[in-house]
Amino acid sequence: MNTLYNMTPKEIVAELDKYIIGQEQAKKSVAVALRNRYRRSKLSDEMREEISPKNILMMGPTGVGKTEIARRLAKLMDAPFVKVEATKFTEVGYVGRDVDSMVRDLMDSSIRVTKQKHMNEKYAVAQELAEEKIIEAIIPGKKKKPSGQGVRSPFDFILGNAYGNQQASRPAAAEAEKDIPEGEVELAREQVRQQLKDGLLEEQYIEIEVTEAPKDNNALDIGQGGGSISLGSIFGDMMPQKKKKKNLKVKDARKILTEQEAQNLIDMDQVTSEALENCEQNGIIFIDEIDKIASGSGYRSGADVSREGVQRDILPIVEGSVVNTKYGPVKTDHVLFIGAGAFHISKPTDLIPELQGRFPIRVELENLTKEDFIRILTEPDNALLKQHKLLLETEGVNVDFAQDAVEEIASMASLINDQTENIGARRLHTIMEKLLEDISFNIPEMEEESITIDAAYVREKFADRIHADDIDRFIL
Repeated sequence: MNTLYNMTPKEIVAELDKYIIGQEQAKKSVAVALRNRYRRSKLSDEMREEISPKNILMMGPTGVGKTEIARRLAKLMDAPFVKVEATKFTEVGYVGRDVDSMVRDLMDSSIRVTKQKHMNEKYAVAQELAEEKIIEAIIPGKKKKPSGQGVRSPFDFILGNAYGNQQASRPAAAEAEKDIPEGEVELAREQVRQQLKDGLLEEQYIEIEVTEAPKDNNALDIGQGGGSISLGSIFGDMMPQKKKKKNLKVKDARKILTEQEAQNLIDMDQVTSEALENCEQNGIIFIDEIDKIASGSGYRSGADVSREGVQRDILPIVEGSVVNTKYGPVKTDHVLFIGAGAFHISKPTDLIPELQGRFPIRVELENLTKEDFIRILTEPDNALLKQHKLLLETEGVNVDFAQDAVEEIASMASLINDQTENIGARRLHTIMEKLLEDISFNIPEMEEESITIDAAYVREKFADRIHADDIDRFIL
């Protein structure tokens, strides 16, 4: 079980608080849903099958943190997680992606997570094997003489003896070199091993043999679901693995060889089996922009027909069905679905009733206020002011924001959102870019090493956008 599922709901909310301001109700619902997955895993097999996840529907204007919650969850989690856009899907029969592809994406994510977990377990052994290969590259041992006769592979029959003749025509490097006593070779290797441990050879170049990753140029598309079959997987091991030689620094070669050796040590059948189980029991699918497939009430025509078709196609997956993937059939009965949408034009009730019923937990996210904007600018680990300060510091310019400037920026964002379209926290990006545009442009020629931005500077920059009469309209 991964670390996030072992966290209590309060700990999950505290983790999300580092990056997302406000929206306590949404964070609480997500945290409880995740904790329930952990609680369910502790039950007996019979009872576990009976308990299905309670899917969540998040509603709120754009730019208040719906998608950010999904992004942060994805980074926190070791469990299979996939975020999809509802607008990308089309009804079966139309050109485009069908909804089954979200489950295939989830399975691919599960394979990645499980494979990485297995590789991490094998890294200690893989590092030792990689070190031996590096030592072999620096101090080669005695090479075995080719056995000469005998068929190398079935392709020798097809290609004639061209491959064998080519090998025979090459001068044997082992014969050309003088025999070095085995004891001296071992002694030299021990010295190299010690130098590697001390980090003395990190910058030295060596030649290693790397297995070339197969390219997907020869994949055949099947159906409209985005599924494909690779010709390499059809022929299996009949095609010999391509290897190529690379000249790399020891520190870079170690990474590549360790990955390669760890890959060779894991059992892919076991990985696939575990990933399938992990996908079915712990998988989470976040469906963003779900409001864009909701049709308004009344007569439906044109694009509305397709929208409702997508809802009908999503319904069996959310209810629980079996989707075929290249790793085997996946049951979606216990996959957690989190839907999110702004619902500006449509309402949640515009979704078909069956789909509404499959999202029993409704969470409304609140509009952001001036106080929220101030907190967004200063509090999170990745706060916007910190980002811009660090970017400008790379050019040797230190920018400080006075407290009254922060409040003025927040007021400006709130005011422009009220005057024009409300785009939530994204408005801060617009304001910050406009505010620092001249400074960023003139930095190479600037003599000042320190710049302080105050409220007067902010007002001056936006004087042409907001006038006094506009402000008076919003004073009660």
